[in-house]
Amino acid sequence: TSLSIWGWGSLGLVLFLVTFGPFAIFYFAFYILCFVGGGFVVTLLFGKSNSEKYLEQCEHSFLPCTSVGIPKCIEEMKREARPIKIDRRLTGANIIDEPLQQVIQFSLRDYVQYWYYTLSDDESFLLEIRQALQYALVQFSARSKETDWQPYFTTRLVDDFGTHLRVFRKAQQRIAEKGDQMKDQAEELVDTFFEVEVEMEKEVCRDLVCTSPKDEEGFLRDLCEVLLYILLPPGDFQNKIMRYFVREILSRGILLPLINQLSDPDYINQYVIWMIRDSNCNYEAFMNIIKLSDNIGELEAVKDKASEELQYLRSLDTAGDDINTIKNQINSLLYVIKVCDSRIQRLQSGKEIDTVKLAANFGKLCTVPLDHILVDNVALQFFMDYMQQTGGQAHLFFWMTVEGYRVTAQQQLEVLQSRQKDGKHQTNQTKGLLRAAAFGVYEQYLSEKASPRVNIDDNLVAKLAETLNHEDPTPEIFDDIQRKVYELMLRDERFYPSFKQNVLYVRMLAELDMLKDPSFRGSDDGEGESFNGSPTGSINLSLDDLSNVPSDETIQLHAYISDTGVCNDHGKTYALYAITVHRRNANSEEMWKTYRRYSDFHDFHMRITEQFENLANILKLPGKKTFNNMDREFLEKRKKDLNAYLQLLLNPEVMKASPALAHYVYDFLENKAYSKGKGDFARKMDTFVNPLRNSMRNVSNAVKSIPDSLAEGMTKMSDNMGKMSERLGQDIKQSFFKVPPLMQKTYSDPDHCRVAAPIDDNVDDNIPLRVMLLLMDEVFDLKERNQWLRRNIKNLLQQLIRATYGDTINRKIVDHVDWMTSPEQVADAVKRFRDAFWPNGILAETVPRRDKAIRMRTRVAGKTKLLEVMPDELKHIIGAETTRKGILRVFEMFQHSQLNKRMVYVFLERFLETLFPQNKFPELFNKLHSRSKQMQRYKQRLHSTQAPSLQK
Repeated sequence: TSLSIWGWGSLGLVLFLVTFGPFAIFYFAFYILCFVGGGFVVTLLFGKSNSEKYLEQCEHSFLPCTSVGIPKCIEEMKREARPIKIDRRLTGANIIDEPLQQVIQFSLRDYVQYWYYTLSDDESFLLEIRQALQYALVQFSARSKETDWQPYFTTRLVDDFGTHLRVFRKAQQRIAEKGDQMKDQAEELVDTFFEVEVEMEKEVCRDLVCTSPKDEEGFLRDLCEVLLYILLPPGDFQNKIMRYFVREILSRGILLPLINQLSDPDYINQYVIWMIRDSNCNYEAFMNIIKLSDNIGELEAVKDKASEELQYLRSLDTAGDDINTIKNQINSLLYVIKVCDSRIQRLQSGKEIDTVKLAANFGKLCTVPLDHILVDNVALQFFMDYMQQTGGQAHLFFWMTVEGYRVTAQQQLEVLQSRQKDGKHQTNQTKGLLRAAAFGVYEQYLSEKASPRVNIDDNLVAKLAETLNHEDPTPEIFDDIQRKVYELMLRDERFYPSFKQNVLYVRMLAELDMLKDPSFRGSDDGEGESFNGSPTGSINLSLDDLSNVPSDETIQLHAYISDTGVCNDHGKTYALYAITVHRRNANSEEMWKTYRRYSDFHDFHMRITEQFENLANILKLPGKKTFNNMDREFLEKRKKDLNAYLQLLLNPEVMKASPALAHYVYDFLENKAYSKGKGDFARKMDTFVNPLRNSMRNVSNAVKSIPDSLAEGMTKMSDNMGKMSERLGQDIKQSFFKVPPLMQKTYSDPDHCRVAAPIDDNVDDNIPLRVMLLLMDEVFDLKERNQWLRRNIKNLLQQLIRATYGDTINRKIVDHVDWMTSPEQVADAVKRFRDAFWPNGILAETVPRRDKAIRMRTRVAGKTKLLEVMPDELKHIIGAETTRKGILRVFEMFQHSQLNKRMVYVFLERFLETLFPQNKFPELFNKLHSRSKQMQRYKQRLHSTQAPSLQK
């Protein structure tokens, strides 16, 4: 086949060359090239003419003419940019506008200009952004001026804080109920907190915003976009580029850093310390914090710092008087290290000890007489709870009611006598009212119809009935029966004797701060831990235990001032007296030294003379001296006088005449920091507080409602007296429940509702009373305790506020809110914000997180400061243990950044709801928080519980 192809091809080539010649192949190629070139030229010329015609038709039919627009654009670009005029007025107050303008300038410079100038030199875009920001601030300022801020600061802010604290308290209780395995787990506490929040709020939960940084940024972006929609003109808001820039500046550059700083626990702790910087740390408060701390990190941080200071002191080369000071400091540091080690070992081993149970089983407790219990608010509430458990509440309520009747009757008779001297005769009406009150007491407690009835000698009851029927009532008409009831409560084994063996008595001692932690023996290191505050640890038992030693055991206590000196503490100079104390009994002998100032002696003297009036004529304390009171001769003379005072105080005859005095003496001479009682101001306030406490013991509201002036409101008095029997009957019938129903409760479940509900009657109108009572309810958990105590606290606060400010207190608070929102204060806040973010006009760098040990020591310092600043008067009202637990609960609440963020966001939401009441912000926030996982789980649980009932 290949041969035939080549043969035929060669033949055709030979015949072509013979026919056309040798140049025919070139002619053939030329013809082909001309044909192709001619076809290309024809196609080009024809296509061009047709294309031009088609484009001309398109231009005239669809597109505008470009011959005019392009030159105009070029001409506009060649012109100079016209300056945009910006009005620098924002709020109408120059003192506010100036720092605000600086904040805007710094924000644009540090968040926009640094990258914008790399793209363009045209400043019109920056000016447009600045103009939009200023317009938004002008609208914001106008809204602020139209808003009434008084409800926000006096009601909403306090309610939100109280609700936050209530949620935290319920979360702590729920974790405690789950068991010890959940203890000290921050994540579990946070999860439980938001579980309780959704149960209380019902419609919203902020767990995603507070725990997820991504969701938090999204929430702030959405919120800022809503605010821009409200504040910006529609044209500027539709400009997406500018809107996104402003939104990111507000959310990421301003709000997010500010919220992170405000929710940082370390920042809050430093701020707390700064707020109470004028208060010196007390050694006893510091040691109490160490002994009660359940955070190993805190204990290790304190221990490391104490070890560092110990090494420094041991490295010093000292001689003379300084060596004694350094030795004392070394002993104190060794004691602190020992307490920290013991506490860390106990926490790591899980052998936590309940102090109340340990003290109850220890055997030796301080004895509080019954007459002291009946006149002390804190002690009385525990005795009241015990009497209700044993069914003897009628005896206690009768005693309290008679006390109230006696005080009121004496007051009314004194008023009657003064009226008679003025020539006004209203004897029959007054005696009739008193007789009605006396009959009311008799019917409710002593008559055959009384339920429950006070069981007392029938002869005394019959004699009382005879007196009521035939004689005018006197303040002392119930004294004989009241004395018998007191003896019954004191002697009957069911009441006071058994109360001293009950756990309620131990808890009462803890609240009165009379329960000292005994030594914990049998520790792993073989050494006991003294909890009496003594660095040497030589005293194993609290000196309060000595007051309960049997009388047949001879105890001898001797004390004298062995030395005196002048101390300088933080610039304050004062004299210090060293007291050497010897204690001897049949089995042992102990000696120690304690140090006291003259002010300690003075406070101790005031305290015992208040409790034992007969001592005021026996004991004479050396007087004060204002000038030259540090002179050596004067100190020696005062030392001699104080020694004489101590010897007279410790005289066996004086101690025997006042058996309860021993407790105060032992407490004063114990080797610990002296805890002062009432201050001078508190003692002056006792002139009206003590009568108030006596009147608060009156169970009957009718007796209290008798007005001071018989000339005014006589009809109202008669009506109140007529209803007294019915009221007392209701009180006694309801006294079978846990607490006397003197405080009306709301019908909603307090465990699952906000605190914004009305507290009780006549409280909402009194702003300071409402705020103080709400905070005390939530901080110290008063609603869970005896309502009688809560009512007493309410009455005490009312009298205190009325005596301090009168009827002008609400006006003063409104004026204070106006002052807080005044231009001067707003300008000051803007300046602080500017200086915090741009110190000296330069953007502040991110502050590095402080070392963990420093943060832990700051926590310890903060707790110590808070406990130290709490007044002793508050402990006397609600109890030392309750005060300590409440303060530490509040402090612990601020140690979780997620929970702090929740509180900041709640305050922010309420602020916007107050500022924009017409924009339905509550519904908006519910939608923004609708993706909450806790909210979804709550709805599922709610649906699962409702489904069976719906099917049924």
